[in-house]
Amino acid sequence: MADAQGTSRSLDYPRPVALLRNKQSETPEPTPGLLPGTGDGKGRPTPKRKEAEAANKRPLVPTDRKSAGRDAKSQQREARARQYQAMKAGDERYLPAKDKGPSRRYVRDYVDARWNIAEFFLPIALVFFVVMIATTGRAGAASFVILAALYLLVLIAVVDAVIMWFGLKKRLRAKFGEVPKGTAFYAVMRAFQLRRSRMPKPAHAKHGVYPK
Repeated sequence: MADAQGTSRSLDYPRPVALLRNKQSETPEPTPGLLPGTGDGKGRPTPKRKEAEAANKRPLVPTDRKSAGRDAKSQQREARARQYQAMKAGDERYLPAKDKGPSRRYVRDYVDARWNIAEFFLPIALVFFVVMIATTGRAGAASFVILAALYLLVLIAVVDAVIMWFGLKKRLRAKFGEVPKGTAFYAVMRAFQLRRSRMPKPAHAKHGVYPK
């Protein structure tokens, strides 16, 4: 009996205070920068995918369409005015794409320096047309002669434009090494315009000043 009592006395059972301390020591400490109940360090819960997509959406059409339309028209007017002034002054920064580039400037200077029969075609054709209307029903032969002369003028103007183009084409190849596509049409159309009405405006006031 004495041994049994001694054995029971020698066995020490854990006290409640020790168990409580062990549980407190096993509890992980909160990570600095994180708020309780959150999974990141932003101080707020992570937004859902739908909420994020909705926040990133932007309207394709402006809310105030009238105001946007007025602004667009105003910008277009300013661009046209700036382009017109550039065509008068020869400022290549604001010229249309079809008139930009050193080769196009060279074409304009060459055509403007030359006396082209085609540039007189429109005023002469207008005079012929008025005379033909005035003589219609009175002198059939005169109307026929005027019409034949008009066709002859067209033929001469076309032949002169072709001669002009071959000379210009040779110069372009010698200076730039190539002839860009559409240059022939660009040169001929400018040759058929009155010199004063050509846009961009001729760089030189008189004929005979050829580009180098």
